[in-house]
Amino acid sequence: MKNKTRDVKSTTINLEGKRATSYDVARVAGVSQSAVSRCFKAGASVSAKTRAKVDGAAKSLGYQPNAIARGLISGRSNIVGVLITELTNLNYPQVLSQLNRKFAEKDIHILLFTLDKESDVDKVLEKVWQYQVDGIIAAAQFTEVQISACEDRGIPLVFYNRLYPQSTVSSVCCDHYEGERSLVEGLLNSGRKSFVVMSGPVDSPVSTARTQGAVAQLKGLAVDIVEVEGDYSYQRACSLTREVMNSAMHNPDAFVCTNDIMAIGCLDTLRIEYKANIPKDISVVGFDGVDAAAWLNYDLTTVLQPLERMVEAAVEMLLERIEQPELPAEKRLFAGSVRHGATAQLD
Repeated sequence: MKNKTRDVKSTTINLEGKRATSYDVARVAGVSQSAVSRCFKAGASVSAKTRAKVDGAAKSLGYQPNAIARGLISGRSNIVGVLITELTNLNYPQVLSQLNRKFAEKDIHILLFTLDKESDVDKVLEKVWQYQVDGIIAAAQFTEVQISACEDRGIPLVFYNRLYPQSTVSSVCCDHYEGERSLVEGLLNSGRKSFVVMSGPVDSPVSTARTQGAVAQLKGLAVDIVEVEGDYSYQRACSLTREVMNSAMHNPDAFVCTNDIMAIGCLDTLRIEYKANIPKDISVVGFDGVDAAAWLNYDLTTVLQPLERMVEAAVEMLLERIEQPELPAEKRLFAGSVRHGATAQLD
């Protein structure tokens, strides 16, 4: 009994206010430092007996693994940079939530960089370099120079909802052009003749692809087309809808909005200020499938993006290229699905 007491006392460490290390835990638990490291490494093989010893010692010492120190040893920060525009973050908060969850499963943390507009990438990249991120997922448009800057630093890059057919970079994207084209085709088949196409920001390739898909389907047909430039915001959509409705030159029977937030602004304006009968008199369609699109007050006809599948693909592609930098670029295009709501009857 006395020997047992001496053994316990011999492993007791007086840290005097200092932060405990893995070596302290190893000495108290009576195991090697590498065994302690394995206990705190996700997926590592450790016996139940060893894990119990290490957990008990760590708890008694108030020990927490040092992620920064682990990164110095492994040569990785275990941090991924996520670049996202303010509008994307506002409209698709579930994207960020799913990215965080997917990376957390791999014990990787995300560092969020929010851009006011897509042309702010240069300013943000200067900050990204400082954190020694292992890779980048970008929901923003890069120039060839910016892409090359990532390649020169050996930082894998995957674009989310952006396509770069001319570049050797990986990307995950919804088929914006085809999604919008199919919406307009349905409106034409239901007899609509006078269209307003409401685009998004001029520097957004997503808006450009959607607008092109809508206009291409209408060009050359015996229909009226009015193009107005929005910014993906509710307020701007309300203002543009008023301008069109107050104009003696236009009598639209279909509004094609290139995102759901603008479609909701358009709907509210038409219903409340102009007492329009939706969809009998005027059809309204959006694009994205944000949560509000399914609310009973809107029940919006729109294109749903397969966000979960797209996020999973982006995370998988980036992690593969962190592990194997020599992998070639990969591009995955996902089809959206039409949500048949109460704001437009598509035939």
